Amino acid sequence: MTATGNDTLLDRALVEEATKKSGLIWVQGTGAPPRALWHVWYEGAACVVGGGPGEQPLPGLVDGGEAVVTVRSKDKGGRVVTWTAKVAELTAGSPAWDATVAELKGKRLNAPDGEAMPERWSRECRVLRLEPTGATAPLPDSSLAAAPVPTPATTRGPIPAGLPRLLRKRKRR
Repeated sequence: MTATGNDTLLDRALVEEATKKSGLIWVQGTGAPPRALWHVWYEGAACVVGGGPGEQPLPGLVDGGEAVVTVRSKDKGGRVVTWTAKVAELTAGSPAWDATVAELKGKRLNAPDGEAMPERWSRECRVLRLEPTGATAPLPDSSLAAAPVPTPATTRGPIPAGLPRLLRKRKRR
């Protein structure tokens, strides 16, 4: 086996292990900023669900398109590997969709509808497989830090006037 073939196997193993162990991956679709997405590693691909009400947005991820996936370390939070993926949308009700949704359902936290979640996903959401193409990117020399994506969920405001007094009372006890 050549060094190139060996490197490819090592890259594939790194992509799989890092992605399996990470709770979040950063995904950048075509023409969209990177987004943090929860996922499940299933049958050789990172699987995500979203695009519907109450689920994570999937901007720029189109069936047959490409995406760049960055995986962070679960314990330290640093970048481990960046890889390219082919995006494949699963058809609701197909055997592949059913198996993938069964895996995703077990990892979905705080779902508003519990057991009815797969039916809602089939009506309102998209289930995508991000299949590694084999290409990994070298780690960058800089941090690549960027401003957060604007969101209406921001709740930061001035602190209540009585909060400092309440905190002082707790310290005295």
